[in-house]
Amino acid sequence: MPNEATPSHGVMEGQGAYNKYAKLPAGGAALALPLLERAASDVAVGTVDQPVVIADYGSSQGKNSLVPMQVALRILRPRVGATRPIFVFHIDQPSNDFNSLFEILAADPDRYALNDPNVYPGAIGRSFYENVLPPGSVGLGWCSYAAVWLSRIPTSIPDHFISLRSPDAVRAEFARQGAQDWEAFLSLRATELSNGGRLVVVLPALADDGLTGFENIMDQANAVLAEMVSDGAITAEERARMALRAYPRLKSSLLAPFAHDGHFQHLIVEEFEMSVLQDAAWSEFERDGNKESLAAKHALFFRSVFMPSLASALTSVRAGDADALHNFGDRLEAGLKGRVASQPRAMHSFVQTIVLAKRA
Repeated sequence: MPNEATPSHGVMEGQGAYNKYAKLPAGGAALALPLLERAASDVAVGTVDQPVVIADYGSSQGKNSLVPMQVALRILRPRVGATRPIFVFHIDQPSNDFNSLFEILAADPDRYALNDPNVYPGAIGRSFYENVLPPGSVGLGWCSYAAVWLSRIPTSIPDHFISLRSPDAVRAEFARQGAQDWEAFLSLRATELSNGGRLVVVLPALADDGLTGFENIMDQANAVLAEMVSDGAITAEERARMALRAYPRLKSSLLAPFAHDGHFQHLIVEEFEMSVLQDAAWSEFERDGNKESLAAKHALFFRSVFMPSLASALTSVRAGDADALHNFGDRLEAGLKGRVASQPRAMHSFVQTIVLAKRA
């Protein structure tokens, strides 16, 4: 059994850090809420003797799921009546920080089941690149930012840790993996959705000019890692192993499985929306001019989302040294704060939302 201190690729920083600092994904999800409302209004709710199932694919530690689940329940509850059971399954990898998730579900003042005794939250520790729920059981699926993570890293990334800053041959390998994983994700969800069910997927986007909005923070972090090698904090071999499975896609890539006749595995695209997500931390910086506050927000976002994946390349972390994980995170965060404060830049990004319906 792997040591629990060893992070898996794509798993966010534990002890509630993602809940505290991942404000950007919450902002992206907020842009998709009107589409989630329409999807919940259009879901086929089936017969009265069946519970309604909502699946939250890639829930992480739960905080960012509260508002979307509230929105879905607000639409569904009047449609199915006051007593019909509604199950909400939060799904993430087994090494996810489920303790923080359960604390949110039990005690957060904004928990969605607070005033509805017939809503039943649960959790499933399994990758969504596997079957996670029975065929035909899901009425409404929600996946916010999680499907940006690939199932595997297809090749090493020289001199960086993100594929978008890599040579053409490396980018081609990631593009192939991205296409395979997107089709696999859709196929699995199509099996789990009931006829008339809806799936809403929110993703950080790659714009047509090849930009995501995260280039600066990624390059600054890459420079900090180079400094850590020079300082002897990590080895060159460990640095060379570092790579992220995060892979933002073009709109054309998301729609490619539907290009032939508009269908893929009984799924059709009902809505697609591309939005610009303004950097809230930058807006605050424009008002108060506080570089240190801006740098802290950007650095903590990066740490909570990406640091565990990078740390999984460290020999000591692989061996289960929790102190090594935290020390690496502290050093990376401090370096990022210094660089961002000296060169402040906005992190406006792009968000895609796709709404899919299952037709028999």
